[in-house]
Amino acid sequence: MDSFSITGTPKTPSIRFDPLAGALEISGRSTPEDPIEFYRPLLEALSKLCVTSSPRCDVTIAFEYFSTSSSRCIYNVFKKLEIYSKSGGNVVVNWLYEEDDDEFLEVGEDFQAIIEVPFKMVPVKK
Repeated sequence: MDSFSITGTPKTPSIRFDPLAGALEISGRSTPEDPIEFYRPLLEALSKLCVTSSPRCDVTIAFEYFSTSSSRCIYNVFKKLEIYSKSGGNVVVNWLYEEDDDEFLEVGEDFQAIIEVPFKMVPVKK
């Protein structure tokens, strides 16, 4: 399975996914016109991750902002990671948030409460 990346824009996040290295990074803003279409390649790649022999996937999430319509797609990304985890993969989600942004910390904690993979809340300085 090949790695891929998507360069971020003012409306879309940067995505770097290397299944052989077991690394997924998503960062930036997510307000695409069609979030389902934007996240489709990542969701398809994560589905394939479940049938590869990759032992782990270290995930780093560093959103500046995401729209309500993007949140459903982000949830779907986490659900794919949950399936991978339940099939024996080792997943850890590092949820980065600005140390004084309690609202974004709470969003990460909300995802953590409904997704069965380990989350680490990681405060970062501005």
